[in-house]
Amino acid sequence: MSTPRAYFKAVIVYFALVLGTGFVLGAVRVPFLVPRLGERYAELLEMPIMFIVIVLAARHVVRRFSLPPNASVRLLIGFAALALAVLAELLLAAALQDVSVAQYIASRDPVSGSVYLFVLLLFALMPYMLTRFRSAPAPGGHREV
Repeated sequence: MSTPRAYFKAVIVYFALVLGTGFVLGAVRVPFLVPRLGERYAELLEMPIMFIVIVLAARHVVRRFSLPPNASVRLLIGFAALALAVLAELLLAAALQDVSVAQYIASRDPVSGSVYLFVLLLFALMPYMLTRFRSAPAPGGHREV
């Protein structure tokens, strides 16, 4: 049975899985790919991997915390995790790159930045989107993803 405490944990886990993976990929992207491919192509190369991580993380959170299939709960989880992720990214960018939030946003590549915004939207919507793509019935008769 899902409770507000379980929802809070789901937000934290979803946020941590996706942001943690993004942090690890960034640690590879910046020193190894950016010098060879440039910022735009290095970021674009990372996006499909992040999409897969988002799907798997959302699926894990939905199952682990038994999130009900109603839109309000799943959208709440997704958008709360998105808020945490954006806040963390902006704070890290400001601290690590020693730039203001406005400077960081203005420095984003228009192409990879646009794709990144789309991936962020998918991140917020994915727990809800999983209700649309139900898997085969699991043991016990549950069809929930």
